[in-house]
Amino acid sequence: MGHWGGVTRSSLETFVMKVEQRGYVRHVRELIQLIFFFEEEIKLKTKPFTISKSLVMEAYRLVKANKGSGGIDNETLEMFDENLKNNLYKIWNRLSSGTYFPPAVRAVEIPKKTTGTRILGIPTISDRIAQMVIKLKFEPLVEKYFHQDSYGYRSGKSALDAIGITRKRCWKFDWVLEFDIKGLFDSINHELLLRAVKKHTECRFTILYIKRWLKSQIKYGDGTLQRRECGTPQGGVISPVLANLFMHYVFDKWLTVHFPRTKWARYADDGILHCKTLQEANLLMKILKERFKSCGLEMHPSKTQVVYCKDDNRRGKYRNTKFDFLGYTFRPRSAKNKYGRLFASFQPGVSNTALKNMRGIIRSSRLRNRTELDLINISKIFNPILRGWYNYYGKYYLTGLAPLWRHFNFTLVSWAMRKFKKLKGKTRAMNFLKRVVKENPSLFIHWKNGIVGSFA
Repeated sequence: MGHWGGVTRSSLETFVMKVEQRGYVRHVRELIQLIFFFEEEIKLKTKPFTISKSLVMEAYRLVKANKGSGGIDNETLEMFDENLKNNLYKIWNRLSSGTYFPPAVRAVEIPKKTTGTRILGIPTISDRIAQMVIKLKFEPLVEKYFHQDSYGYRSGKSALDAIGITRKRCWKFDWVLEFDIKGLFDSINHELLLRAVKKHTECRFTILYIKRWLKSQIKYGDGTLQRRECGTPQGGVISPVLANLFMHYVFDKWLTVHFPRTKWARYADDGILHCKTLQEANLLMKILKERFKSCGLEMHPSKTQVVYCKDDNRRGKYRNTKFDFLGYTFRPRSAKNKYGRLFASFQPGVSNTALKNMRGIIRSSRLRNRTELDLINISKIFNPILRGWYNYYGKYYLTGLAPLWRHFNFTLVSWAMRKFKKLKGKTRAMNFLKRVVKENPSLFIHWKNGIVGSFA
């Protein structure tokens, strides 16, 4: 077989090309490129860094599985695959030779869950693969040091795990300090972060490329280029592990050393600390504010507060008796004890903000006007979305999702009235859907689980 970038073709390639011409095999070109990509590696003494081709291939597979849009060059994954062998070779060659310089990331403005917008930095496909190569080398070195109560962007941990442990601790501790860091990804101090990186690796190319990614430019829609002096782009492949490493030393380890008895949970820039008294919570808020400030971070003024976990056993008075964390609102809620008696328990349930966002997604789909669809097609489109909401927001206090199911059912009523002339009346449309529920309850996740809700 020929070598990287060579022109000699093997008998295998000639055979496959003939097969392709006959139309028997699809995507044969991609197959050929992958075969050559795994040819025996030529050991070039001129390469200062040893990076295996198999690592580049693994990075490519992970990036492809994650999908995503293109960067400033507008190259999609499909376009990248058209010349897969050469594209992967370029990444491997430049990373190995030390000549890889990341292109600018594409700035995309996305709305926040509450108000305002934030900037997402989208790398090119090639840069995403290059970042994944370094992530695969670096992440295992730091992951084992991360604290068990750090839940964001970590394999085997989820937001629901953070919700679950916070729920249990709210029953044991009367007070909560809720904090949010303003613009974490945009505020990370490069000098402090690189100091942490060097603490965990001596690999020269890992340090080199992380430096370059931290300094890479961001390109806005009007063509303006901006160089970063701090922060790491939210949207970059390696950014989550770098943010976690930074917060590990700024918050996780620092708190464990100085306040070893304090229980807490953190998901990226959102955190919860449990306290026994109001005085303890206020003191921690003051100390933590100074700690963040010394590391170049700022507590979000409107999203940081002390909360009293009020329930039947804690009946004191305080201005804040609820807080939001990862799409859930923790507050006093009605519950039943083992004897069937109602009592007030401090519990998480889907937040009003999350409900508003979900209803907004349904409205923006214009489902009520999609008369070209039948119920089977609607189920195929929407049931995966509804299932995701059910599995996440229905984990705790499932009845909190009732307004969502009611809204979706109302939307189906409006769709039926537009779809069928004989169902112009609202009552007729509702009766029609009630019959559908009885005949085919598995069409939608809430129907399948007996949560039909109301069509009225």
